[in-house]
Amino acid sequence: MCPATERAQRERLRDLAVFERVGGDPRSTAPSLAVKKFCRTISSTTVQASDIRPLSVLRETMDYLLDLLNSSEYPFDVVHDFIFDRTRSVRQDLSIQNLVNEQAIHIYEDVIKFHILSHQRLARSCKDSDASSLCYLNTEQLMKCLLSLFDMYHIVHKNDSHNTRKAEYYSFFVLLHLGCKIPRMADSLSLWYSQLPASVVRSKEMIFARTILRCYHLGNFKRFFCMIAADASDLQMCLVEPFLNEVRARALMYFNHSGYKPQHHPLTHLSEILMIEELELENLCSICGLQISGSGDTKSFAPKQTSFSLPSSISHSSGLHISREIER
Repeated sequence: MCPATERAQRERLRDLAVFERVGGDPRSTAPSLAVKKFCRTISSTTVQASDIRPLSVLRETMDYLLDLLNSSEYPFDVVHDFIFDRTRSVRQDLSIQNLVNEQAIHIYEDVIKFHILSHQRLARSCKDSDASSLCYLNTEQLMKCLLSLFDMYHIVHKNDSHNTRKAEYYSFFVLLHLGCKIPRMADSLSLWYSQLPASVVRSKEMIFARTILRCYHLGNFKRFFCMIAADASDLQMCLVEPFLNEVRARALMYFNHSGYKPQHHPLTHLSEILMIEELELENLCSICGLQISGSGDTKSFAPKQTSFSLPSSISHSSGLHISREIER
């Protein structure tokens, strides 16, 4: 998984990640532990053939890295940092060899799965600026991987209109546009839709993603959360979860601007619509500047509060809370 020359050099420089060390020794590694690092300055004209891993080794490397993703021996940010760098190196080796085939597509799909799972787990632990930067870099690489994967789909699956797996990956790109901190395609999304194969546009995964985005922009928050609870795949849920409290804050803005002052919005009712625990909703209201009145089951807030403002940063959601009433 790592060229012998790089392995020897990194042993001399004590440049070994914790996962690559034999017995925890920063000066000793093994072929079964060392994984080639990403290098920004590598050139296809100067690189040696022995430095490039063939497709079969890249597949083995990817499997090894995905196994590490479930490691509980180290904090997740340490695990993520290692896999993040080594998957970039895997993609780099694919690019240098200009490998565009079904096996390369599977590797890219696995890299994207890693970034989506990290998207959720990093967001849950995003409590300081370092974690926030990790979230941003992870999302940035996720977007790049998706665009590269779509190019590969176009080449390899050009005449295959019945491939069902790729529809979910196209849906990930649409769902990423829920976030307010990532680059958007803005009005060009409709143009992007028109260039997709008809089978992808009509797929349940893409219909789900487009409907979710439409509900968000139209303010149909009840349908937004009900659809996610009922129809989201595991990976779609991982991707959407970090955005849920941003959507809830936007919903609170709508509720605050609607209605008459004497008609308060009860938190019990709103928590069912927004699928959030009432205590967490009360905290979110406070972050947005809303004054809560009442106590117990009668807690509510009056509309038209001028103190309301959408927060620049907001704690990430731990998912959907579905009350027993909704389940019935």
